[in-house]
Amino acid sequence: MKLSLNPAIVESVSAQLKTANSQFNLSHPGESDDRQPVHTVYGGAHLFQSGSAEKLGRAALAHLAEYIPNFVVLAKIMSLEGHKSLPEEKRDIEPLLKLAEENPDQLKQDNPTAFFAYTIYTRVLSKLNREPVEDFRIDFEDGYGNRPDEEEDTHSVIAADEVAKGMAENSLPPFIGIRIKPLTEELKHRAIRTLDLFVTALLKKTKGELPRNFVVTLPKVTVPEQVSALVRLFDSLETNTGLSPGSLKIELMIETPQSILDSDGNTAIPALVAASQNRCVAAHFGVYDYTASSNITAAYQSMTHPICDFARHMMQVALAGTGIKISDGATNIVPIPIHRSADGQPLSEKQKEENRKVVYHAWKLNYDDIRHSLKHGYYQGWDLHPSQLPVRYAAVYSFFLEGLEAASYRLKSFMEKAARATLVGDIFDDAATGQALLNFFLKGIACGAITEDETKATGLTVDEIRTRSFNKILQRRRT
Repeated sequence: MKLSLNPAIVESVSAQLKTANSQFNLSHPGESDDRQPVHTVYGGAHLFQSGSAEKLGRAALAHLAEYIPNFVVLAKIMSLEGHKSLPEEKRDIEPLLKLAEENPDQLKQDNPTAFFAYTIYTRVLSKLNREPVEDFRIDFEDGYGNRPDEEEDTHSVIAADEVAKGMAENSLPPFIGIRIKPLTEELKHRAIRTLDLFVTALLKKTKGELPRNFVVTLPKVTVPEQVSALVRLFDSLETNTGLSPGSLKIELMIETPQSILDSDGNTAIPALVAASQNRCVAAHFGVYDYTASSNITAAYQSMTHPICDFARHMMQVALAGTGIKISDGATNIVPIPIHRSADGQPLSEKQKEENRKVVYHAWKLNYDDIRHSLKHGYYQGWDLHPSQLPVRYAAVYSFFLEGLEAASYRLKSFMEKAARATLVGDIFDDAATGQALLNFFLKGIACGAITEDETKATGLTVDEIRTRSFNKILQRRRT
């Protein structure tokens, strides 16, 4: 059949599309294949030590042992799936604990709800022993405060020395960085000096080597010029210290209304990212600065305020497909007891009960906030205290394990039909969903929620999952 379109027109249109598509692909390379931590622990720079991650892990384990001594309590406090069917009385709980210890497979068969809680609990324990902190930010901003210049100078060098020590001891978490003060008129000189002192001292100690996954977090960004200024500082530091160009990476804090919409009413985030000249690797949402700047009173500032969801969605839309990772903020109500023993005197039973109520309330609030973030596609958030670490992992693990069976079945069905669009029950899946399902398993495995053995139900091999690409898996199977 003879075609109607003029070949010259087709060639011209094709060339036009090639230029536009190439430009788009450069700015939107797709989601990064790199691991994303499930949290960032923010801690004051004056407190940081090379063994801080291990110390936080020990404190988290002690907190868990004190207030959540077993998986039944965990299920009740967090309202895990089926928790109402689990016993309340100690005499009824003990047989479940004994069976879990002696024969977990039998527990799975006899009481799936109890086994679900047991699985989460044991994996949280394992995580806190193995890798309690995935990402740590040495904080020279809100978690540090405004101090005399001489004091911050000293802490900048000491923190750098501790990072170098941690590199030598292999005691640092997989991701680490510093948060400097904002590059506002009032604080720009302090921020620049801290950056210079820290990086210079660190590289002197390590003979020019940065830690793995090192970033510099820039807070309270309002205009692109603050980002481009940091890039110029990075360029100079790299030149003068011998670092390879582009070694220093930026993490943007989206915590001002101006970082969501600029003064002309345009989406601000793309301009901020462009100003980073490909150095921006992540954007973190600052809940409390953002709500305060938006005139939300302190009583109503929270992770789940509707104005926060608006900002989160703006971040998601602006950064979708760019490879820049997004992180939510922190719940500022921490699960810590109100009564502490003094002078070696034990607490009364009433005080212990009051402590439990306060801690359990905060645990549930933290848990619900984390699940809210996960539901909205934010797989990373902030933690501020070791007592929040068990909650973080319990919330993340329950999220992944609740969806494990359905996600496995959907991915297996999709793969068996050679990645053609499929209808599983009343759920329609296409290729984009196939990659999303694969990402579900990648994120779950990386944080310890899902074991590699559990991925067998997808019909994929571990090697296939490790390719991190749905298209690559298809290409391999077709050839």
